[in-house]
Amino acid sequence: MTRTPTHAAGPVAERIAAIDWDAVRTTLDAYGAASLGPILMPEECAGIAALYADPDRFRSKVVMERVGFGQGEYQYFDRPLPDLVEALRQSVYPHLVPTANAWAEALGRPERFPDTLDAFLDTCHAAGQTRPTPLVLTYREGDYNRLHQDLYGEIHFPLQMVILLSRPGVDFEGGAFVMTEQKPRAQSRAEVLTPVQGEAIVFGVNHRPGWGKNGAYRLVMRHGVSRLTSGARTTLGIIFHDAT
Repeated sequence: MTRTPTHAAGPVAERIAAIDWDAVRTTLDAYGAASLGPILMPEECAGIAALYADPDRFRSKVVMERVGFGQGEYQYFDRPLPDLVEALRQSVYPHLVPTANAWAEALGRPERFPDTLDAFLDTCHAAGQTRPTPLVLTYREGDYNRLHQDLYGEIHFPLQMVILLSRPGVDFEGGAFVMTEQKPRAQSRAEVLTPVQGEAIVFGVNHRPGWGKNGAYRLVMRHGVSRLTSGARTTLGIIFHDAT
């Protein structure tokens, strides 16, 4: 499937290209999560958050309490994706491919990921995974997201991204991003991140390698959101594989 570049791609792509990606890859290898810094302007955050009220922009809605995922709700965008969301997905993916392929090799997995998102999505679609997965999540006081993995079929890209659209300390309190990794025969380690508005965090979806004296071993990754103590929090999730 051919995708046409959008007018929003320019400014976003320039910001993403300016990131120190070598430092990002080093941090991902060490901790399984890395900040890209603020990559969206406040007006861009507000624009994406405002789309949540338009059901025509989304393909499905999930109320987390009904399905045991926590409290809060989220909606998956339908195609065509908003220009800015498409630009983010297309621009970030190529910078994550070296880490994705290095992790697959270290874990002894056969898959290798192509250089472009379009080529990867063609693989997803050939396997029957055709539904877009970028989403907007909303939380209010008392809401939270249980630890989970975003896997939507046989094929998945091992990294994903979340961008905070709200202003911590102004729009909400609490609601930290929480990630855990489970080492074989050991207790889990937690990573707690508190991004600012517009800041993007990249993190492992499912598994990543750890390294010991006998070589690489598998770490199981999960992520969630701690309880909001006040206000309302909105985030944009960018998942690179499509869903069945």
